[in-house]
Amino acid sequence: MAVTVSLVLLYGLILFFLLRGKTLGYGSAFIAVMFGFFLASTGAAGPVNELTTAVISAIPDL
Repeated sequence: MAVTVSLVLLYGLILFFLLRGKTLGYGSAFIAVMFGFFLASTGAAGPVNELTTAVISAIPDL
């Protein structure tokens, strides 16, 4: 749960700075967010979460 919340905050900050720097338009941001919601409701959500957990566990604690 803590990893998911941290990733949501990280992705939110990245999206905020992309929008602020006008690198990403509002329409593209909406599409990216909607893609994430739809991806989470498919069968791909489990493998994506497992991959994320594996990558995070592979990073040594600082």
